[in-house]
Amino acid sequence: MKTLNKPFLLGVDLGTSALKAVLFDASGEILASASADYPLQQPRNGWAEQEPEDWFSAAVRVIRQITETTGAAADIAAIAISGQMHGLVMTGEDGRVLHPAILWCDGRTGDACREIHERVGRENLIARTGNPALTGFTAGKILWMRENRPEVYRQCKAILLPKDYLRFRMTGKLLSEITDASGTNLLNIVSGQWDQEVLAALEIPAELLPPVCASTDAAGTVTPEFAALTGLKAGTPVMGGGGDNACAAVGTGVVAEGTVLSSLGTSGVLLAHSSTMRTHPQGRIHTFRSAVTEEYDLLSCTLAAGLSLRWFKDTFCQEETRLAKEAGTSAYAYLDAMAEKVPAGANRLLYLPYLMGERSPILDENARGVFFGLSAMHTKADLLRAVLEGVVLSQRHCLDEMQALGVPAPQRITVCGGGATSALWRQITADMLHAEALTVRNPEGPALGAALIAGTGAGVYPSLAEACRQTVRQKEVTPPDAARFPIYDRAFELYRGLYPALKDSFAQLQALE
Repeated sequence: MKTLNKPFLLGVDLGTSALKAVLFDASGEILASASADYPLQQPRNGWAEQEPEDWFSAAVRVIRQITETTGAAADIAAIAISGQMHGLVMTGEDGRVLHPAILWCDGRTGDACREIHERVGRENLIARTGNPALTGFTAGKILWMRENRPEVYRQCKAILLPKDYLRFRMTGKLLSEITDASGTNLLNIVSGQWDQEVLAALEIPAELLPPVCASTDAAGTVTPEFAALTGLKAGTPVMGGGGDNACAAVGTGVVAEGTVLSSLGTSGVLLAHSSTMRTHPQGRIHTFRSAVTEEYDLLSCTLAAGLSLRWFKDTFCQEETRLAKEAGTSAYAYLDAMAEKVPAGANRLLYLPYLMGERSPILDENARGVFFGLSAMHTKADLLRAVLEGVVLSQRHCLDEMQALGVPAPQRITVCGGGATSALWRQITADMLHAEALTVRNPEGPALGAALIAGTGAGVYPSLAEACRQTVRQKEVTPPDAARFPIYDRAFELYRGLYPALKDSFAQLQALE
């Protein structure tokens, strides 16, 4: 029987499809976990909304499940929340939600983003907030609400991000948190406070935005009302928490200069920790504040990473999926074995993973997916290998942009997300990026990160770095194969030239009927 190390820490992960709560001991061992799904509303094409009350109801259910099954509420030293970033929650009198939350993946704010650049200046906005105005970010949503839902905007008393709203329901305290706030286009990336010049230019009243706290700051305590609903102990400290990527970085140990995280989920995130402030002058790389006080996360996003593989599987691999089921294995494991037989470089076939347009580093909503170099000798397996390699080529493109800003070349890259379960994809990552690809034992990166933030704020650990040292455990290490470096280096040079050559054609394609 395992020895449990008290006190316990509760990490809550407020995702787009579900909310998960995980109870950890001080060594990072999982004591219990529970999750609850909730719907995503799409009232129009390109829109994405959720009801904040659904998040609250889910939190009550899963936390109560944990407290009832463990009986450990009295031993929980602190709580923190990891949350989906960029969403907009508007509340009125008494904290009442005025409108469904507009989410990070909502695309309705193109005109508002152009207005932001006109009012503030694109370069000035990047210099002040670390990022250009993007459709997913919060500021554009505020302007859209003011223009299109003026009756709601007039009633607004507070603007909150999703996890900050949930924390408000736990504690009764209105606060923003710095990692999440840096994804709004409204936070001064240097001072860590709301940028008054940007707010003035956009005519957003500063009083609508709650004070900004650090991730590890005490942000309130569990109210008697929330305690009664969940079984938690009233007065349990709740820390600031963090945006999902910031928490994932902590939960995988990416908290020091030279550490890099590659998350291969539906989208692909490459995150490099930076001890100094670096911004990309064209906004090709995002700059956010880190959960580590006074430090930063540089982040890129490949929109169709795991999505590219799922699209290929669902569209072209029905027979392989059937055979995998008959063999009692997963379709993805079957496809891995198929792609592994193809040599590095996919027999001179390249894939551009722009199925949904692209965020980093090209920032082009018109871009679309491309197989380049197709010939009659290519097989389905070649195309499959090209898809896996193309996603990592995109991440190398992002890493190159980061290194141009002074980020040191990583010796090791921590890989997480569904794609990390693929030994082949980890090997391609190691070979393409010239670094060891490692995984960690605990799969609950964001929830663990939130718990470590909670524990650091409560004094269980002296720092986030020490919290990671005590809890984040290495699982597998995939060394790079230097023999493949020349193959992938040449492929990357060709890959990097394809988008500029096709940029105008992508725009023309979108103009076709």
